[in-house]
Amino acid sequence: MTIPASVNIMPERPIAEVVELAALAERRGYRRCWVYDEGLATRDVYVTLAAIAARTGSIRLGPGITNPYVRHPGATATAIATLDEMSEGRAFLGLGAGGGLTLGPLALERPRPVAAVRETATALRRLFAGETVTTEPGSPVSFRGARLGYGRDGIEIILAGRGPKMTALGAEIADGFILSYVHKELIGEATAALRAGAAVRSGRPFLVTYCTLVVTDDAELEESRRQLSFRLLDSPPRVQQMIGMTGADAAAIREALAAGGPAEAAPLVKEEWVAHFCVVGSPREAAAELRALMGTHGIDEFQVSVLGGDGAAERIEGIAALFG
Repeated sequence: MTIPASVNIMPERPIAEVVELAALAERRGYRRCWVYDEGLATRDVYVTLAAIAARTGSIRLGPGITNPYVRHPGATATAIATLDEMSEGRAFLGLGAGGGLTLGPLALERPRPVAAVRETATALRRLFAGETVTTEPGSPVSFRGARLGYGRDGIEIILAGRGPKMTALGAEIADGFILSYVHKELIGEATAALRAGAAVRSGRPFLVTYCTLVVTDDAELEESRRQLSFRLLDSPPRVQQMIGMTGADAAAIREALAAGGPAEAAPLVKEEWVAHFCVVGSPREAAAELRALMGTHGIDEFQVSVLGGDGAAERIEGIAALFG
C-alpha cells in the first residue's frame, strides 16, 4: 500500500473468522494487527492474538487497546511476553485507561487513570527488561518483588487516549501513541505535542498512529454513528463543546447505551458530527483527505477499524485497494 496501515479487529465473531481476517490483512500488506480488548463484549483478546500468531508470520500483534483495570498489570505482562515468545518477537502492547464499553458491564471504576497508565507502562517496561519491580504504597498498581524471567527488553508500549494529559504521558514514556477518532481540527495540535515531547528523549523512535473510519457509503455512515456513540461520551468536554454536544445530548446517549448498546445510541449521534471525526466522501475524496491529513501532520500509520457484522473482509480489501 502507498500508506503504512494497520488493522484493529473487534473479535465479536468466532475466533476462526478473526484469524482469517488477520491473515488477509497480512497478505494485503498491513503492518500490524491490533485486537480490541472489550471485556465481556468480545472474545478474549489474548486467546485471539495467540490464534492469529499461529496463523501468521510477519504482521506485528498486540491488544488495541488494553487497560490497567480489567486485569492486573502483571497478568498483562505475562500475556504480552508469552505472545512475543510465541510469535518470535512480533508482540507489542497497546495501553490506555479503558472506556465505558469495556469497564461498565464489569462494574469497574477508573480511579486515577493517567497515574494508573503511567505506573502500568513503567512497571511493564521494567519487567520486560528483566528487572525486579516493587511499587510504592498507594500506587495505583501493586507489585512486590515481581520479576518476569522470559520477557524481551524493548517490547513496544503504545499509548492511546483522547485527553491532553494522556497525550502528554504518551510522549513522555511510550514508544508511540494512537490518535483515535480525534476531532480533525485537533490532530495538528496533538501530533505537534507528541513530537515535541518525544523529541526530549534521544535515540528512540516514536510512532504516531491515526485511527478513524473511512465513510464512503450509507452503511459506513451508520457504523460511524454507532462507533462515535460511546467515544463521544469518553471525549474531553472541550471536544463535546466544539461540536455543540450538550449535557442533554450526552445524557440521552448514555441512557441509550445502557439500554441497548451502540446500536440503540447511534440515532442520537447527529450526522453532522461525523465529519468532524471521520474521513467522509467518495472513495477518491476520502483517499485524498486521508493522504493530506497524514502528510500534513506527519502521521506514521493509519489504523483501519474492522468491527462486527458483515463486510469485514471487504473493508480490509477496500482500504488496501484505495491505497494500493
